[in-house]
Amino acid sequence: MEIKIIVVGKTNSNYLKEGEQNYDDRIRHYLSHSEVIIPELKNARNLSSEQIKNREGELILKQVLKSHYVVLLDENGQNLTSIEMSNWIQKRMNAGQKCIVFVVGGAYGFSKDVYTRSDYKLSLSKMTFSHQMVRLFFKEQLYRAFTILKGEPYHHN
Repeated sequence: MEIKIIVVGKTNSNYLKEGEQNYDDRIRHYLSHSEVIIPELKNARNLSSEQIKNREGELILKQVLKSHYVVLLDENGQNLTSIEMSNWIQKRMNAGQKCIVFVVGGAYGFSKDVYTRSDYKLSLSKMTFSHQMVRLFFKEQLYRAFTILKGEPYHHN
């Protein structure tokens, strides 16, 4: 199975970049994964939030194939514990899913078209985090899920 992470905008803070790189390196021990960075829109100040979501949505959907299982990291998505997340990933693997695409939207969230295309919505918390921080938190949870599946000592109950 392959994991693809689509994010809107690049990470600006060095401490977040270092954290993301740390977990990217760790995740590589378990499976192939890649990240696609959708560039932030130019002249976004002149656009409404709906226009921004729609344009970002078009760019996101260009990265998605029909065969991909698309998961939106969305505050209204399903809340899972780390163990439930690992079980969810195992079920996707058992179902023969070749590629799961996790999408971190921009500051205004997702367009209607992106919601329509998604297969699942996952929430990391009921709290709101910056989309740059969500990337680090998500990668840590993805790494944690694989250590749980492998019975490694990273996760403690």
